[in-house]
Amino acid sequence: MSRKVLVTGGAGFIGSHVAEAFLARGDRVWIVDDLSSGRASNLPEGAEFRRMDIGDDALNELYDDVGFDLVSHHAAQIDVRSSVADPRRDARINLDGLLNVLEAARRHGSRVVYVSSGGVVYGEPEVRPTPETAPKLPRSPYGVTKLAGEQYLYYYAQIHGLEYVALRYSNVYGPRQDPHGEAGVVAIFGRRVLEGRPLTIFGDGEQTRDYVFVGDVVAANLAAADLPVPAGTALDDRAYNVGTGRETSVNALAREMMAAGEREVDVTYAAERPGELRHSSLDTAKLQAAGWAPRTSLRDGLRQTLDHIEREMMAR
Repeated sequence: MSRKVLVTGGAGFIGSHVAEAFLARGDRVWIVDDLSSGRASNLPEGAEFRRMDIGDDALNELYDDVGFDLVSHHAAQIDVRSSVADPRRDARINLDGLLNVLEAARRHGSRVVYVSSGGVVYGEPEVRPTPETAPKLPRSPYGVTKLAGEQYLYYYAQIHGLEYVALRYSNVYGPRQDPHGEAGVVAIFGRRVLEGRPLTIFGDGEQTRDYVFVGDVVAANLAAADLPVPAGTALDDRAYNVGTGRETSVNALAREMMAAGEREVDVTYAAERPGELRHSSLDTAKLQAAGWAPRTSLRDGLRQTLDHIEREMMAR
């Protein structure tokens, strides 16, 4: 059955892929994005686009006109370093904006798929891969607002009966990732390798991340849209990790990127940056039990990403 789906942040890297997938499934899709970091060129054909901030009153007017069945909430300030530099701006977007979306969803009885962050809400975890039930010890304002967003959703579920699922992403990469606005290391490395320029690694390069391909993240979103509401009442009952469970160091990522691009470039090192985690990987057994699994290897995902970057460079 076709649904009316709102994708906030749908002109962004991940949101645009998710919007495409809902359209391909036969849903009607509206996209809200202020284009501060998203790009008009990412907007999928067939979606109805409204340029606006998620905190604007215009969002409520759109909601009242359409009455969405499902909200896929991707709009956010996602840069850890930006959140450290300006935590109030981070909170305005990630909390005030979210509350505007949730109030509209509450009035219309919409289901919400909320994009949280598995990489930062757990802080430096004792157990890796990290399960959903691990302690939440965020070490950046961005991590704090993402966790607070889940807690607001939990409140709306308990008091107002809102249906929601929270997806805790690891480090997502793939085509359309912006090396400037979204600080994606894969996009940064990919463009530099293709241009034959040196790679800069902050710290010693042995910090690790769980890199998951955007196509696998899209599949997780489609699954989350239809998951039964969990029976449990704990915050973590409605949260699902999305990752691979495998750790890759930045040094290893640089080597894999050069192998995928079939080109060697120099690597330089710079001072470690504050607020960033040392290690992160996510246990995805819970979502895999619901039928989802990561299917794209790092080498294949990097190759697809490089192909996209190369096409963009040629088009310019």
